[in-house]
Order: sequence, then structure tokens, then C-alpha cells
Amino acid sequence: MTAHQTSAFFDASDEGPARLVTRQAEVLEKGVYRGPHYYSLTPMIRIMLDLGRLEEWPSNRIPDFVDRLIALLPGLERHGCSLKRRGGFLERLRAGTWLGHVAEHVALELQSMAGPRVTRGKTRSVKGKPGVYNLMFAYAYEEAGLLAGRTALELVNSLLPPELAGIGRLDRIAPADGEFDLARRLEDIRRAAARCAFGPTTQSLVDEARRRGIPVMRLDEASLVQLGHGRHQKRLRASVTGQTGLIGADIASHKHLTKRLLDEAGVPVPRGVLVSDVEDALREARRLGFPLVTKPLDGNHGRGITTGIMDEDQLRFGFDLAREHGRRVVLEQFFPGRDHRILVVDGKLVAVAERVPAHVIGDGVHTIAELIEEVNRDPRRGAGHEKVMTRIKVDAHVVDYLGRSGLTIDSVPAPGSVVMLRATANLSTGGTAVDRTNEIHFDNAEIARRAALIVGLDIAGIDFVCPDISKSVRETGGGVIEVNAAPGFRMHLEPSEGPPRDVARPVLEMLYPQGSSARIPIFSITGTNGKSTTARMLKHVLRFTGCSIGLTSTTGVYIDDVMIMQGDATGPRSARMVLRDPTVDVAVLETARGGILREGLGYHRADVGAVLNVAEDHLGLKGIETIEDLAWVKSLIVETVRPGGTSILNADDPHCVGMQRRAGGTIAWFSLHGGDDMPPVVRRHVDEGGMAVVREPGPEGGTIVLHQHGRREIVMKAGAIPATLHGMATFNIANALACVAMAVAHGVPLLTIRSALSMFQSSFEQNPGRLNVHDAHGFRVIVDYAHNPAGLRALGEVVTGLRHRYKRAICAVAMPGDRRDEDITEVGRICGQIFDEIVFREDPATRGRPRGEVLRLLQKGAREAGAPEKLIHLVPGEEEATAVAMTLAAPGELVVITPSDIFGCWKQVNKFQRVQSASNRHGQVIAAE
Repeated sequence: MTAHQTSAFFDASDEGPARLVTRQAEVLEKGVYRGPHYYSLTPMIRIMLDLGRLEEWPSNRIPDFVDRLIALLPGLERHGCSLKRRGGFLERLRAGTWLGHVAEHVALELQSMAGPRVTRGKTRSVKGKPGVYNLMFAYAYEEAGLLAGRTALELVNSLLPPELAGIGRLDRIAPADGEFDLARRLEDIRRAAARCAFGPTTQSLVDEARRRGIPVMRLDEASLVQLGHGRHQKRLRASVTGQTGLIGADIASHKHLTKRLLDEAGVPVPRGVLVSDVEDALREARRLGFPLVTKPLDGNHGRGITTGIMDEDQLRFGFDLAREHGRRVVLEQFFPGRDHRILVVDGKLVAVAERVPAHVIGDGVHTIAELIEEVNRDPRRGAGHEKVMTRIKVDAHVVDYLGRSGLTIDSVPAPGSVVMLRATANLSTGGTAVDRTNEIHFDNAEIARRAALIVGLDIAGIDFVCPDISKSVRETGGGVIEVNAAPGFRMHLEPSEGPPRDVARPVLEMLYPQGSSARIPIFSITGTNGKSTTARMLKHVLRFTGCSIGLTSTTGVYIDDVMIMQGDATGPRSARMVLRDPTVDVAVLETARGGILREGLGYHRADVGAVLNVAEDHLGLKGIETIEDLAWVKSLIVETVRPGGTSILNADDPHCVGMQRRAGGTIAWFSLHGGDDMPPVVRRHVDEGGMAVVREPGPEGGTIVLHQHGRREIVMKAGAIPATLHGMATFNIANALACVAMAVAHGVPLLTIRSALSMFQSSFEQNPGRLNVHDAHGFRVIVDYAHNPAGLRALGEVVTGLRHRYKRAICAVAMPGDRRDEDITEVGRICGQIFDEIVFREDPATRGRPRGEVLRLLQKGAREAGAPEKLIHLVPGEEEATAVAMTLAAPGELVVITPSDIFGCWKQVNKFQRVQSASNRHGQVIAAE
């Protein structure tokens, strides 16, 4: 068991509870982290559990709890927990640990008992909520993991005495009487895992891809998988790849056509014909001669095949069986010998397995039915393809095949006698496999290889029958029986006898030849403010390199310059959308805290990660109470930078400076203070040859300078970037510094960066909702998505710099209701300091607050800043507030609007026509459409 950081738990004393807690334990939230997240880089399931009165009852205070738990789950004794040694968790149990921590370990153990072993877990107390814990545990399969978490709570609940038991919303499921049907619950988890698990072929390919560092994304509930990202992606389902030709697969499914093409190419195949009724079959059998084989024309996996047919009665049975699986039946000569499967990948022989039909060995005591039952007890056998071998099933084919030898399932075979149960040797019907890769004769290998090429399959399974695979069939007789698309790898990965073969490796080498890449560069950008502008700047620069760019942002998902989805697209779902797009060369991902806290990142590793700044915003939500908590969330962006990548950090922000300890790859700094004012951390870095992009002082915003490898190079004048408004918008200079650092880290030439940035404007077309200027109504309108105190202060600096040009400055501002009171009041205070007349609005969705409360807090802040009451207007709606602010404006004045609906607001600004408005004495404005 990996060490768990469980500082929220401590050894309990024997003293009674210090306070009386009566509330019942309850599950408050649950969620699934599918990528790196706030708590770990490992995907995990999170359950927020309020222990209620159970907070007063650690494990050592509950009679017999520990002994009964270990009796049910003895595997818990292996768990090391924070003590980092076998038995560590058991020590914690006996010393006393909280039941949320117990449930975490139980969930891990249940999954390990029902499927692949998982070991990582964490339990954390939730700040400000006594008795509430986030218990987290890794999972192999999401559905099975969620069920294991629920079952863990039920199991723990079942071990509690009646006066304590009853976890909210689970108490009617898990009885508190000590009775718990663990076997049934484990079987439920096993079934859930089996539903989610890949088959052995797909799993081997996925495992090999991960070993090679190739990203893997599951695309459906079955086995459709994407390897790689963007333009370099490849898709596969089991052993069918995106390179598998449709015509080749179609030929392989048409057995008669396959045989004809192979025969015409000189490949040894049995003679045969197509028949549509039993009379045709009998007539052709007399011409071909016995022994014969019947099979459905379009069958697979050995379904409907009957071999070794020796007379007309057996032929009728075989024909009827084949007709159950297809309208037309292939009748062909029977090749005597052993059945082999030869795997050919990309025109090269990879593995050979001899397939032995399902059979039992007599002991002179037990019946065939009893011997089959004994064989099926082998733990290596399971249902379908879940295990190395498949359980033997008694069906009509088995009964008929035994009957040919005068046997029934009730016959008792002699000691040592081998009783074959089927003529075909498919693993799916209970057969076994013996590796023969090193024994195949060159002629046989060449015949199999040519058969795959003739049919046209990149991955082919050649069914090859001959007396001895080590001798040429041109001497012994035999040849190719079938060519199969989508061959299973199970018999080669884990043969019943002989060494396993690494058959996934040549498939990955075919999909990604040496020197080719599976990944596209990923740029991930976070920060309290400036993410969108920086991401769009970077996209603009990278477009000058000729790349196709996938961008996620607060306004939507863009492929190149086309919006494919509108709305806030800064979470993992949007990131995956870009990474799945087959046209994308580079991904630029604006990454917000909300998606990280909800689901984690939508990728595993980034090439370049940038944290622009950390300011107070969204505090008090999702357990993020302090700015330090927020900084920890955002630092995940640089922690997940790949080795060899670059972490870009703001040297002017102390929270960003503190992230250097977690940052992956090579660190590069950016700072608004260059020259003699360069921060010490940057100066040391530059002196050591590291990279930094700084703004040196000067007119019109100063000069952007790159330090790298001990050299100093001028990039461009900051004021030459239109988005900086001639250097007045300092926050966009900072965004440009980060953009330059990321572009340089990617290897973009400075000339390209300079040319691109000189054409980047804060227009709605290039940067919607970020310092967009509209001048068509006789007054200037600035639309900007400033939605927190830090963003509004930065916008206020621009307004202050422009004040000498305008008679008055008016604003229309709002704050979401889920922010803290002090944050909302502070926004009001900032508006009161900057603007001459203020329109505060309240969104229809107040996010849990009473109607009008946000407006009152904003008004309170503005009054504290000295704004006259008669110049503060309260308006309940974005569209109305925008209309009021623009109606209040006279020619030569400035209006600043901070909308939530950026596209709707810009459309309204463009279509504005002045109308009359009325104000009552309380300063509330009612505006006409």
C-alpha cells in the first residue's frame, strides 16, 4: 500500500467525547477525477462524508470492530498506510482511526479482490467543516470503483452497533445487525469491472501504448480506443486498427472468396464449394469425397463449424449447424493435422500457437460431465475472454462429437484416455494453446505471411492446419484454412504452454514507426486573470507557424479560427474535445480552477504550462478557502509539465514564485520588472543561463526583452502590440510576456513572434470580451470580462489612464452570487473609486443568495468609497443594465461594461439606439428596450 497522507487522523484517547454530536453520518458529495487533480496525479473517486456523531467514535472505541473487519477482509493486513510498511493500516486501526479513513481502505481492498489491484488513497478533513472528510481512492474501472465506494460504506455501517449505525441514504441498504453478504457484493463489483474491462487484445495494446508514453483515450463503452492526440491519433478496436482496410476485412469475412484468391496466388488451400441446401451439400460431398468440413460463409470465432465429417448423417448435422450462423454454407475438404493460429502484423510473422480442442483426460472413475466440471474449476478459466482460457460449455456440438465415438457425457473414460469434446480448437469454446513460434518451418511462415498480404490485412490471424508445423506443408500436406481479420491475441499473450509472446509491440511499431510522434504539443494556461487573452495571443502567434491550433477558452472551443462550441470551455471535457480532433497540430488550453476541482485535468502531461497570477477569487467554493489553497490548485498546471517541457511562472507574484518547487520540466520566468529592477529570483536564473522574458522600462510601456543562454535579445516595444493600447494596458503587457515565453519554449523564432504580436488587437474578433472597444455611438464603450476585484483593478488602471480624454466614466458591473460577501463589497468599492456613475446589475441566477442581496453588497461598497447615492443605479438583469449604462452616456464619455454573456452584450452594444429612461429617487433605473 502506498503511503497515505492522513494528517486529519490521529490516535484516539480513552477519554469520552468532548462534545455531543447527534447528526447522522451522511454522504454529501461524490465525484470522479479522471485526470491529475487537486489531491493527486492519480485518477481517483472522491466521496465527501459527514461522519456526524461517528466523529466521536474512532475504530478503537467500537467493540470488536477491528477484528470483525479483518475477518471479512484479511487483505487489509497488507496495507501499509502512512506507516509505509505491511500491517501499518492494521496498527492504525487498533490505535484508533476515523471511519472515513477506514472506508477508503475498504474500497481499495474490495476493488483488489474483485479485479486489478489498486493501492493509492487519501483522506482529508474539509476545512471549516468539523467531522466532514473527503475520502479518495484510486480505481481501475470507474463503475466498479463507485460501487466499491458505496459497498465500503455499507460494510463499515454493518459493523457498527445499532445505536451508531446508519449512514445517511445508505441505512436502508446496509443492515446494522452484523449481517453483510460480502460474497454477493464482491460479485456485483466483479461484474461491474468485467463490463468495463477491455478484452485481453485491447488491454495488451493499451498497456504497450502506455509503456511507450503514448496517450490513451477510451472513446466508447466497448473497446474503441484512441492512441495519441490530434493529428497524430490512431484508433483501434481490439486488433482492428484505423489502418485495417475495409476491403481486406470484407474479403476475410467471405471465406469462399478468400480461398479462391489464395488458391490463384499459389497458397495451399482445401478445395471446396458454396452450397445453399442440404441436397446440394450431399451431391458435392460425393464429388469432393470424405472427410469434409462445413462452415458458415460469413462466420467467425469457430461458430457453426463442423470438421472431420465422415458420412452423410454427420454432413446433415454440420450443414444445419452452419445454417444457424449464415444463409450460405462452405463445404470443403478436411485437412488432417494439427490446428495452428499464425499471427501476421504488417506483413511480418509475429507468433504461432497450436490450438488444442477442448478435451478431458479420463481417470476411470468420473463421467465426462464430471471431468468437464473439474477442468472448469481451473482458476485460469473464466467466462468469455475474461481469463487466459474459457470454461468448457456442453452444447449440441459436444454431444454430437462425442456420439461419433460412441460416447455420451455420462460415459466414464478409461484412465489416461484423452477425450476430445470438439473438432475445432477455438479458445472461445474451451480450447487450449501451445506456443510454436520458434518451431515453424520457413515455408509455412512464408505461406502465412503471403496469405495476409494477398487478403490485404495489416493484422491477420491465419488458421493453418498441418501434421507438423516444423515441416513444410509442401511435403506433408495441409495449408491455410482461413484468414481472419481482428484476430484475438489471448492465445499468444498467455498460452497454456510455452512462453508468452509480446504481440502488442509490433502493432504499436506499425502504428508509430521509429521517429514518429503520438503526441501534439499541449500548452496549458491558468491564472486568476489574463488566461483568455494569453491563450488567444499564443494561438495567434502559433498560427503564424502554419499549425492548426485547437483552443479552449471561456467563450468556447476553436479549431483554428472556427468556433465549434460556444460557452465556457475551460474544463477537461473541452480539453479532450481538442485532443480528439484529428486536424489539430497544437493544443492551447485555457484551464480554470473549476474543472480541476470537479474532474481534474483533461490531459496527463503538458509540454508547456503557465501560471499567470493568483488573486482572491472563487474562495469559499469547493473547499478552497484561502488564496494558498487556490495557488495549490493552480500549481497543478506546472506540476504536470512533462520532463523536457517548460513551466512558465510570474516572478512578480509571490504565489507563483512559490510554485517553482512543484514545477516540472525547465522553469522560465516572466516579469514586468526588467533591467535594474529585475526580481532576485529572475536575476539568479538569468545569471545561470535560464530563460526569462521581462519588460524593461521605457516610453509607451517599455521594451520586451528575452534572456536565454546568457544572451539578451530585444523582442519588441510593448506599445507596438495593439492589445496594450500603446502600453497603457499593463495587464496585457504581462500577458504578452507570458505568451512570448511560451512561444520561445516551443521554438518559435523571435521574428515570427514579433510579427504576430504586432497584429494582435483587443478586438472582439480576435479577443472577444477582453478590452473590446466600440466608438460608433458618439461615446466610447469598453467591454471587458473583469469578474473579480483583481481584474477590475487592472481594468481601472486603463480607465484612469484614459480619463483625461473623456468627460465622465460610467460602468455596468455585476458579481456572481457565489462569491464571498467581502469580494462582492470590494468590487463595489473599486467601482466607487474609479467611475463617476455606476450601474450595478444582478443576474437572474443569484447562485443561492436572496434576490437583491448582491446589489445591496455592491451598493454598500460603492458608498464606502464615496460614490453619491443618486449616481448608483441598481438594475436586475444584464441586458437592462447595459441599456441603462449606454443611455446614461453623453457624447465624449466612456462606458465600461463587464458582461457575463459576452456575445449577447457585444451584439447589444452594436445595435444600441438611444431611448429615454426614468430614474426614481432611490437611484433605480428602469430602461426601455
